[in-house]
Amino acid sequence: MLDFNHRPAFGERLNALVDSHLVADNAARSLRDYLGGSRVGVSCERALQFEFTSTPKDENGEFSGRTLRIFAMGHALEDLAIAWLRGAGLDLFTRKGNRPDGEQFGFSAAGGRLRGHVDGIIACAPAALGLRVPALWECKTMNAKNWRETVSKGVVLSKPVYAAQIALYQAYMEGSVPGISAAPALFTAINKDTAELHHELVPFDADLAQRMSDKAVRILSATDAGELLPRFTRTREHFECRFCSWATRCWEMPQ
Repeated sequence: MLDFNHRPAFGERLNALVDSHLVADNAARSLRDYLGGSRVGVSCERALQFEFTSTPKDENGEFSGRTLRIFAMGHALEDLAIAWLRGAGLDLFTRKGNRPDGEQFGFSAAGGRLRGHVDGIIACAPAALGLRVPALWECKTMNAKNWRETVSKGVVLSKPVYAAQIALYQAYMEGSVPGISAAPALFTAINKDTAELHHELVPFDADLAQRMSDKAVRILSATDAGELLPRFTRTREHFECRFCSWATRCWEMPQ
């Protein structure tokens, strides 16, 4: 029997309004018209085609308010990390002129259809660190489980998408920041559950950067030709498929 006297608690009603605003605000943002350099390392080239062409997501593929709140927390923690590293003596540039309203550092290739925006560039660091500069800085926030895995295995093995992003950014930023590919990148991971910090130096992997660049060209070329690239797995039960925003659309296609 329905309880017509039941009303959601005050907190639930307020949270619903917060999430409704976040979802609406996200939906109103302009669609990205380029392939993001931070995404090229994703395993499935077909999923990247869907993303690049702004193909409508599955009914349950849109970001929820909670997910958008998690994204926002990540951005806020990244801002804190910038302040912490600067306080530790690193000359860290996140925007041109290091002004809050300055243009973000990044690159554009393939006629503007492949782009990337870097978290920061380290121009100078305390001598005791022995850090070569200029160096790319990339920062990610993670839950405790993923953070521990990254600390244990290193970013290259634990988070290949991030490793691909770093290599690609080092390669494409070399033209505007000479020497950035010669110095190892500084990768910072923040444990969102405990505020622990993990830092590691990631040497430039030219082979990985070339593979990712070739992959981006392949995705763009296939899309231009109206060709749908193959799925990267033969089973819908693969964990990456289960979390894909286009899984239903993809597996309802003949191949």
